Amino acid sequence: MSRSFTRRALMALALLSLTAAAPAPETRFSPEIARFAELDKATPPKPCGFLFTGSSSVRFWKSLDQDMAPHPVTNRGFGGSQIADVTLYFDQVVTPYRPRAIFFYAGENDLNAGRTPEQVVADFQAFLDRKDKTLGATKIYFISLKPSKARWDQFASQSQANAAIKALADQRPDLDYVDVVPAMLEAGAPKDIFVADGLHMTPAGYVLWTQVVRPVVEHEAKTGAACRG
Repeated sequence: MSRSFTRRALMALALLSLTAAAPAPETRFSPEIARFAELDKATPPKPCGFLFTGSSSVRFWKSLDQDMAPHPVTNRGFGGSQIADVTLYFDQVVTPYRPRAIFFYAGENDLNAGRTPEQVVADFQAFLDRKDKTLGATKIYFISLKPSKARWDQFASQSQANAAIKALADQRPDLDYVDVVPAMLEAGAPKDIFVADGLHMTPAGYVLWTQVVRPVVEHEAKTGAACRG
């Protein structure tokens, strides 16, 4: 057996090993999606609440119920997700709840994975298209991509994506942009509101988010369109 053949065989085995180690997007989040189904079975969700979905910044908002009380909220964030993942699982994490409004946080992981701000906006447009098809004019509130210590080098890209989505919101009556960035910065740098990984927020971070997001929830509850549940 030639050395070149042996090298090619070893490379092929290594590639197969890497492929097996990286689960496909359709299965990577299966445990979390299954857990949502179990929660819904145990406590069937009431329609017309406020749905929060997206990545880990939503998932770890453990005080969300209390922070938005008495307004009914459902947390369907799943850690590590990108915008395309939320769209992929739309029928599991959005459709069943027939929400009065959707608060959406994703895109940060997309940029960290190498996607461009333009791709982030295109992926979000695909989510909006899916929402339009399934839920019509249901309002979407896009929570701006947050500055963090761990990803401070991506702040310029985050700002570019945020600006583009804000511009998109200016053109659509069913989309608003919720800017949490100013509340999270001090002297031009992220505040000390992060756990050890420098990425996920402490309860103090969620206090800041609540100060920005709760008034939006209250305004939507008072003035938003009638529930379509």
